[in-house]
Amino acid sequence: MPCTSPAPPAGALPCEIVSQNNRRRIDRVQDEDFLAELDAVSDNEVRDRRMMCDDLDLELSYYRRMLHGRMDLISFEMRRRAGEEEQSLIEALPRILAEGAYTSSPGLPSRPISFEIPDLPRRGRRIVDKALDGDFIARLHSVEDAQLGETQRFLQEVEAEVSRHRRIVHGALDSLQEELTRRYREGSADADELLASE
Repeated sequence: MPCTSPAPPAGALPCEIVSQNNRRRIDRVQDEDFLAELDAVSDNEVRDRRMMCDDLDLELSYYRRMLHGRMDLISFEMRRRAGEEEQSLIEALPRILAEGAYTSSPGLPSRPISFEIPDLPRRGRRIVDKALDGDFIARLHSVEDAQLGETQRFLQEVEAEVSRHRRIVHGALDSLQEELTRRYREGSADADELLASE
């Protein structure tokens, strides 16, 4: 989101961090039917659902990392303006990104961090496109203090919503994996196919 416009458009919600396509996916994952009566769902469908959750988690993880980086940069700029930092933002950039003050939200399942860049939707007018504006660093020095604080609070709100979605996706992934494992253990599904899909 450009620092010159920290607030979302009227009526917009933080959950607009995901694209329209991904919004449908997260809605589907949250639907009570998604995990209902899994024992009656075909092997291929269970694997397809797990793959969809994997893809969605990869994208949400990417957005969170990018949001964390921007929140860390704003925090540094706030400290610099308060006289708590001697380096310029550019000079301190490697240290800021390496230290990464923002960590997983409380209750977020611990999973391996993927450094793969997902196949993201085209940049447009979504809130995430504004939040991850390419001119973010260049704009920081010219943003007024109050506006900087507003931008930080908005990014935190968006990050919290993304983390909430990830918790939901992780829960679904666990349930789907448990079902696949049960089928493998009980011999109700083809072991070679299950292993090939891992």
